[in-house]
Amino acid sequence: MDKILLFIPMYNCEKQITRVFNQLTDEVCGHLNEVLVINNRSTDNSEQVVVDYLKVNEIPVKISLLRNDDNYGLGGSHKVAFQYAVDNDFDYVILLHGDDQGDISNILPYLKNLEYNKYDCFLGARFIKGSQLRGYSKFRTFGNIIYDLLFSIGCGYKVYDLGSGLNMYKTEILKDKFYLKYKDNLIFNYCMVMGSAYYKHKIKFFPIIWREDDQVSNVKMVNQAITVLKLLLIFVVNKKKFVEDEHRNKIVESYTAKVIYTNK
Repeated sequence: MDKILLFIPMYNCEKQITRVFNQLTDEVCGHLNEVLVINNRSTDNSEQVVVDYLKVNEIPVKISLLRNDDNYGLGGSHKVAFQYAVDNDFDYVILLHGDDQGDISNILPYLKNLEYNKYDCFLGARFIKGSQLRGYSKFRTFGNIIYDLLFSIGCGYKVYDLGSGLNMYKTEILKDKFYLKYKDNLIFNYCMVMGSAYYKHKIKFFPIIWREDDQVSNVKMVNQAITVLKLLLIFVVNKKKFVEDEHRNKIVESYTAKVIYTNK
């Protein structure tokens, strides 16, 4: 049986994080070996909300709450979790955003039938047949579909989403830290899509339900759109240069975090 880590990045999610924990049913937890909640230096009460919840609610899997030693961004939190997965001999790591836009039950059928086991990257997609979008504007949907098309052309495989909040990675591909020089912000996911194309990872997209209720988006659309297009152009022109270049604005020697609380 595969050893699976669930990674939940959290930044200012005090209103949503308990709803994410409520997704961790006995059935879901039966497929997990540990849940890693990484607080990226939230400025709200997210961390205390997690501690208070875990003290009074029994979840049948080990849950560890970590606090990043610095604000590393979403991409930086990925790097903390990926290294944790490697260091602790996990076979796979699942990403589930802490803002309750995605639902881990969407991946449950594939955990049951072991379909994920065929792939290096098993990625949730908001813009594939069978997916559902709730509270997501038509303008943003159109923009995402256009970018998915551009990345499909540039990467040489069909891309259905450039970064949803529910993804699964085989730990084996993370051991060489190919992702370390990727941007530490939200653009990290775009870099992962291009990196997977270069390294010829086996990729599968699956449909998910995605909703926007009381979440606050951290995306600055225009600036991010321009930056992403520039990165794609670099990749198309010289793929080797892209994977070897340093893309971070600030070099971090070591992505570290402290354990704040554990329920086991």
